[in-house]
Amino acid sequence: MDLEDLPGVGPAIAEKLRDAGLNTLESVAVASPGELVATAEIGEAIAAKIINAAREAADIGGFETGDKILERREGIGKLTTGSKSLDELFGGGLETQAMSEFYGEFGSGKTQLAHQLAVTVQFPQERGGLNGSTIIVDTENTFRPERIKDMAEGAELDYEDVLKNIHVARAYNSNHQILLVQKAKELADELVDTEKPVRLLIIDSATAHFRSEYVGRGTLADRQQKLNKHLHDALRFGDLNNAVVMITNQVQVRPDAFFGDPTRPIGGHIVGHTATFRTYLRKSKGEKRIAKLVDSPNLPEAEAVFSVSKVGIRD
Repeated sequence: MDLEDLPGVGPAIAEKLRDAGLNTLESVAVASPGELVATAEIGEAIAAKIINAAREAADIGGFETGDKILERREGIGKLTTGSKSLDELFGGGLETQAMSEFYGEFGSGKTQLAHQLAVTVQFPQERGGLNGSTIIVDTENTFRPERIKDMAEGAELDYEDVLKNIHVARAYNSNHQILLVQKAKELADELVDTEKPVRLLIIDSATAHFRSEYVGRGTLADRQQKLNKHLHDALRFGDLNNAVVMITNQVQVRPDAFFGDPTRPIGGHIVGHTATFRTYLRKSKGEKRIAKLVDSPNLPEAEAVFSVSKVGIRD
């Protein structure tokens, strides 16, 4: 079915939906009525009717038995980090259709891990990759093609081919960052039938612009509301493209914490609840880093040691 086949959708409305990045039945099916009202300039009742029809056509939104969900989860991919101990921490690698958050102080390896994943996602499945390409939303100007070159050569890949499959956009403020995730959906649709469909979305860092632009308690509610929608858009990208969503997060220090580690991630409960897997990275001696899995729906809290070397993430 095309969008025009949905009841209440004519050529004009279909064009507005596509302009907003809602190109497929699945993307319309998981949209909210408010989104359609704003983008297509239609009434809420018509928007709800269109969404319900899209859900029926795409077979989304009904109840399923547990065995069917287990069968569907067999299609979930696992992406290697380059380190066996780190992969074991995540039960075999980072999951597709899930959001993996990594937070820690500067120098803890967050951006290095993002670069490494942009290389390993291009591996064939037998090497722990997803045979796909990467979209990176760079908010802090930390993407370095030279680092990709080192890592690609360390993995015995042609670095020029690897770089061609990494699509990078610099986000200059939080509104631009939100827009880029919407643009990422359009790019993924263009690449879906190519040899390297998009299998990884990286936002490095997800919270930097929101932290700098929304200052003071008076702006907190507005910031959290925008951040919540932004992260759910990214999570939905992962669902629709069977892709890994990897975000990095900044930290703050709690001055009132007298015992234990005072480091806390930015974004509060909004980020904590949205991320499927939450990992705390911290420095150790030399090249070594420690990753602690803080939250997961199915894995125990545990730690892994890995190193950041010239050729990338290794044991």
